[in-house]
Amino acid sequence: MDFTLDDTQSEIAALAAKVLGAEDDPWRALAGAGLLALALPTDLEGDGLGVAEVAQVLTEVGRAAAPVPAYAALALGVLPVETLGTPAQRARFLPPVAAGEALLTAALHEPSAPLTAEPAATARAANGKWLLSGVKTAVPYAAEATRILTPVTTAHGTAVYLADPRANGVTLVPTRNSAGSPECTVRLDDVAVEETDLLFDRGAVATLHRFALAGALALGDGLLAGALALTVKHVGERTQFGRPLATFQAVAGQIADVYVAARTVHLAVTSAVWRLAAGLDADAELDVAAYWLAEEAPKALATCHHLHGGVGVDETYPLHRYSSAVKDLGRALGGAAHRLGRLGERVAG
Repeated sequence: MDFTLDDTQSEIAALAAKVLGAEDDPWRALAGAGLLALALPTDLEGDGLGVAEVAQVLTEVGRAAAPVPAYAALALGVLPVETLGTPAQRARFLPPVAAGEALLTAALHEPSAPLTAEPAATARAANGKWLLSGVKTAVPYAAEATRILTPVTTAHGTAVYLADPRANGVTLVPTRNSAGSPECTVRLDDVAVEETDLLFDRGAVATLHRFALAGALALGDGLLAGALALTVKHVGERTQFGRPLATFQAVAGQIADVYVAARTVHLAVTSAVWRLAAGLDADAELDVAAYWLAEEAPKALATCHHLHGGVGVDETYPLHRYSSAVKDLGRALGGAAHRLGRLGERVAG
């Protein structure tokens, strides 16, 4: 297989890197450069592209450790709504996100159940509407979002509804994370939604999870690559006993370990995203890549901190942005043990 980026993907990656490296307001800059509209259909003034191109943006966001809501807006919002939504839903919700004026997000997790395929949250019919009830945890940008893609269980199976975080019956409880980005536990108590708020697809929850995993993997790939580059630069410039740190065998060996981890994760992520973009069965590859990222990235970031010494724990130095984001991303994936369990279930059939 040839995973080399095509010309369009290369240009997207280069433009995203340029924008993120030069602007004081990177979110508005990404919107102004058209990078939030890549997956919008052409009739909504988008580019009609897909997950592979969006992944390039997310990777560069990770490489810069940029504090922007790209993962929530693109992987949890734009991609699933564009794929599962009706023309009216796309026209209503996607253009404001592409313009950087609104956000979408998704409620993937429930208490002790990350990325649950069988939600405890429910939807029941009453008086011509659907009433949502349940608890969702670790919902990024819940308070800021226009809609929250909310997986539920109904009498007919699972479904995903577009819930309004400002609707009656919604309680948002802010929660802490490592990076300090907005996040809430969302409590739903008979929250009324219309039939037009349903994403029409029996496999909607699985599709939402695939995009969530692909987006998280692309972001994590960039975070690991960015942290490695930052550490290589530091040990190449910092001297000890009159020599650059990089010339010491112990340091070189540890940098090599981080490099191996970064390349392994990159290959796994690239393969998984490529299969998903090609319309192939990518579930196994997504699970493998998610495990490698959740298992290897935290250890690699710990090594990067160690090689930076005291500089690495200074909040004015950027390394903490990478390690904090990696911690939150690992939690979004459910953790290494959860990912390994999913792989075991897949092997066992």
